[in-house]
Amino acid sequence: GNLALTFGARGGVYVAGGIAPRIVDFMAAGEFRERFLAKGRFRDYLNDIPTRVITRSNPGLCGAFRFLKERH
Repeated sequence: GNLALTFGARGGVYVAGGIAPRIVDFMAAGEFRERFLAKGRFRDYLNDIPTRVITRSNPGLCGAFRFLKERH
């Protein structure tokens, strides 16, 4: 939540990396989201920011492929 506020991450907060697939249940349980929102007067602002876990392997390569595919 603090980083979303600092960087104005209105498009969302995406958690990726080796541990990401192992924390999906933790994030779905709601405690993560509640702590993300627990920023006092900024709660309403943060409520509109989605939080997601990237579980796909090599998301950077997938994004690069899509970028190149759309250019041609």
